[in-house]
Parts: sequence; C-alpha cells; structure tokens
Amino acid sequence: MGRLIAAVLGVLLILVQSAKSDGPHVPEWVADAVFYQVFPERFANGDPSNDPTRDSLEAEVPATWKVSPWTGDWYARDAWEKELGPDFFEHGVFHRRFGGDIQGILDRLDYLQSLGISAIYLNPVFHARSLHKYDGSSFHHVDPHFGPDPAGDLAAMATETSDPATWRWTTADRLFLKLLEEAHGRGMRVIIDGVFNHTGRDFFAFKDIRDRGAASPYTKWYTIERFDEPTTPANEFKYKCWWGVDTLPEFADTADGKDLHAGPKAYVLDITRRWMDPDGDGDPSDGIDGWRLDVAREVPVAFWRDWHVLVQKINPEAYTVAEEWDEASKFLGDSAFDATMNYFGFSFPTKGYLIDSTMPATKAAAEFHDRLDDHPPAMRYAMLNLVDSHDTDRLASMIVNAARRPYEQPARFDYDISVSPRHHADYALRKPDARERRIQRMVALLQMTYLGAPMVYYGTEAGMWGADDPCDRMPMVWPDLAYEPQAADPKGRPRPSEAVAFDQKMFDFYRAAIALRKRFIALRRGEIEFLPADDAARFLAFRRTDGGENLVVGINRGDAAHEWRVPTPRGGSVQQLFVASGEVDAVKIRPDGDATVVTVPPLEGVVLRVHQPE
Repeated sequence: MGRLIAAVLGVLLILVQSAKSDGPHVPEWVADAVFYQVFPERFANGDPSNDPTRDSLEAEVPATWKVSPWTGDWYARDAWEKELGPDFFEHGVFHRRFGGDIQGILDRLDYLQSLGISAIYLNPVFHARSLHKYDGSSFHHVDPHFGPDPAGDLAAMATETSDPATWRWTTADRLFLKLLEEAHGRGMRVIIDGVFNHTGRDFFAFKDIRDRGAASPYTKWYTIERFDEPTTPANEFKYKCWWGVDTLPEFADTADGKDLHAGPKAYVLDITRRWMDPDGDGDPSDGIDGWRLDVAREVPVAFWRDWHVLVQKINPEAYTVAEEWDEASKFLGDSAFDATMNYFGFSFPTKGYLIDSTMPATKAAAEFHDRLDDHPPAMRYAMLNLVDSHDTDRLASMIVNAARRPYEQPARFDYDISVSPRHHADYALRKPDARERRIQRMVALLQMTYLGAPMVYYGTEAGMWGADDPCDRMPMVWPDLAYEPQAADPKGRPRPSEAVAFDQKMFDFYRAAIALRKRFIALRRGEIEFLPADDAARFLAFRRTDGGENLVVGINRGDAAHEWRVPTPRGGSVQQLFVASGEVDAVKIRPDGDATVVTVPPLEGVVLRVHQPE
C-alpha cells in the first residue's frame, strides 16, 4: 500500500509541474521518422529451437499439431487442421504458429536499415498464448517463445506477483533489450504495442482468481459478476470481458468510472517504468521509445493523463499513439496522446480517392485539409499515416477489391469490416496485376510526401497481398527463401496457381520513395497547401514548402493523361524529382508564361521542385 500511495503522490506532483506547459507534447524526432510495423510471430524465425509448442496454445488442438511451414501455401491445410473440421478459416488457421521471434527481428535489421526505416512499431511482444498476443498473460515479460529458453523463462516467472521486487529478467526479456540496443545503434527507434483495457485468462492476477476464487487478492482488478460454486458440477464463474470475448477479461475501473482501478493502474505504471528505463538509472536510452495503445478510448481518460505524465517524466521524447478509427481531436487533447493511427485523417480519404476512385478529387482535398485542421499544428506532424495494418486487408488486396461498397457508406464500414473471404465469397484473393501495382505505388508516394509520419506494414514493400485477418498475417516473404505458390482456395474452389516471391522492384520503389522523403526537409517538416483539384481528370495536387524548398506533388488517378499547370515564378523553373511508376520520360514538362505545363500520364504520381529565379 505504501508503494501505491507513493506512486500516486508522485503522479500528482508531476501533474502540478506539467500544468505550466503549453500546447501538445510532440516528440521532435517523429516528424522525420518512417515507421515499419512488425507482427513478430510472422516476421522472421531466427531461432527454431524456441518455436511454440502444442502446450503453449490456449485452445485444444490435435496431438498431431505442429509448427506450420513458413514457406507453405497459405491456403493449404495441414493434416491436423483437417481434423478440426471442414472450414478453413474457423478450424485451424488461428491455431497456426510459424515461430517468428525476437532473434528473427535482430537478424533482419540490416534489411530494415537498407529500406530506410528509422522507427519500428512492434505488435505485442508480451507473454500470451495467442498468435496476436493481445491476450497478455503478463505485461512485464516478453513471450518466452520469442526468446532462447522458453522452459527456463516460464520457470523463472512462476513465483512472481504484481510486486516489481519479485520480477526477474528472463532470457526473452534480455534478448528484447538487445534488440533495443542494436536498433538504437543504427539510429532506429522502437515503440511497442500495449493494451491496458484487458488481459488474457492466464494473466497472473486473473489466473489467481480462477484458482482461488473470492480468496484471491486480485478480485477487485476485474469486474467479477459471479464466482464459481464448487458444490455444483457447472462453472458459474462470470466476469466482464471485452466485446463479450471470454478469453479477454477486462480490467476494472474505479467506482465512478473515471479512472482505472488502483491495482491494475499501479501495475501498468510499474511495467511502464520497466520497459522505458530497464535498469532504472534515470537514463531512458536503454528502453523503448514509445507506445502504441490498443483500444485506447476504452480506458478512462484520467488514467491516460496520469500515465502520460509518468511517460514524459521518464523520457520527454517518448512517443505515444492511440488506436482510434474515428475523429479523435478531443480525445487526444483530453488524454494527452501525441497522435493517433491516422485512419480517419489519412487512410479513409486515401482509400476513397486513390484506391477505390469513388471520391471526387476536390472532396478528397477538402477532407485531407479539414481533418488536418482538426489538430493543433505541431500534432499534425506526429500523426501516424498508415494505409494497411494487422486490422485491415493488405494494401495490394484493397486495390484488387476496390470499391466493393459506395463511398457514402460510413468510412470504416468501407475500410475494414468483413473485407475477407470469411465473410464474402466473392472477395478476390488473387495477386495484383500491373495496373493495380501502379496504384499501390501512387498510394506509397502519397504516404511519403504527405504531412505526418508514414508507416509501412511489414511485407507491403515486398509485394505481399492478402485479405483481412487472418490473411493479413501471412509469414513475411523474404528474398532468400523459396515459397510454394498459392494454389489452394479457402472455399475449395478451382483457382489458378500464383507464384509467391519477394518483389524486388516494389522494394526498390519503396526504398527510393523513403529516400526522397529523407532528402527533402519540406516533405517531413514543411507546410502543406492543397492546389486546385480536377474532378473530371481525377487529379489531386498539393505543395510542401520549408524555407527555400518548394515541392509540388501531383497525382493522376484518371485513365487519361492530364495537363497540370504548375504556377512558376518568372525566371524560375520546374525540376522533375520523382515519378511513381519510374517511367520518367513519360512525364513532359514545358514552360508556358507564368506557369509550367506538366503532362502527367494516367495512373501516375509525380514530385516536382519549383526553383526560384537566380
């Protein structure tokens, strides 16, 4: 209790001190960052000796269960999967494990560095039974199967409690700290995923409740509606869980609902200290560089404010980003997050205009502009501009399945709800064609030239495609591995065989687009001004400026060439910097009085530099 009181008093003191600051907290480095999202279980298997075992799964699976082949046909079913039932999606796929681990990420840092990545966002690395690890068994340990000694780590963890004095540093924890050291040595930041709304059933506090019932000291950490009655054969144990999913019991709030309950709150503050300053010496350089927080709006705002005070006290340059799909300006201000995953302000209009081509260019420009204006100027540069993630179908497959619903539907409904053959038999699983790949390049160019921090989902730069969960979580396609073609079908239908391989040309394009962003400060820190759009031509343009740098970006989503008049000062000139397709000779530039006429081919994006007169 003394430790809890001291923690609360410390937070109150920091709140008083921080109340004097003005404006949102925005870490300086984020504006220059290019993020890369890693789903650890599916990124790289660097150590097969630590692969998950049948006992590590929560669900009952056949005795014949085994780790799935990394390079296998995604839609082909192993023998153990067929024992579970005839339906591919609901019987087997969610119990697959491929063995991705921390060593695999370490082994591939050279790859990320060569791509130009400067910040890595890791989906949850904490101990959990699921493949996604949002059902944490602990928030103070890395999953043992991500490290070199799972059995030893589990044994070391067995006697721990919520008291940090009982916590050990496992081999998996220490390997994760090595990853931080290696990444920092390359100039890369690392942020990790956390979910402070719910846990898994094997979370140490909830497990204690399951074992001891009302005698457990953790009963107030959760909302227990009824304990089991041991004299009856039935299990009456009932508790509040996230979205009614019984594997995800929710942490309790205070009685007034304005804060997280004191028990889990103190625990979360303790794990925050642990990962942000592992050796506790006051120097956060050995810790993580920030957090991405799942279902952030479902945790009380008072908790987030106190938590942010602690985060910024430990590391003033730490970055916090909330998962939020809708308009979030008030929530960000109230909760003190630096930014949100920018689905609302970037992903939705990008899909409507550029992917689906159902949103007029003028409407897209207005939505981009208005949704930027929702946030304070400094915060706009910290927004995480993504297109695909572990919660959506992959960008390439979004394009293949474009305009499945009219844009007038609510944006998220069109973006990620039921975009999978699990729900729609007509969802196309095929590989993108050349035209669709051109559109992917245009989307990536928009990401790398727009205001805010771009984020690439693992494998998008390698040409990967796939529907929503579980198909957006296929094992990473690497250039040094040979993959079976995709020939099987989830519904058992005839399907042409399609080769699966690393797309070197797409990788080279992403690398070049990232390099362009790094080369010009205007693309990272400059102002943005939307230029006149053309709905008939489906043409969108904007200007990025910083000091003497004046860059303009034009995107032609139409099927015909478009003549774009770029205002040019007398005596000035326009220089072509980048063409999304790589077909540099196809873009024609000619002076015309006080403007320069740029002929932009169909399905093309171009970046130009406007030079002032000498």
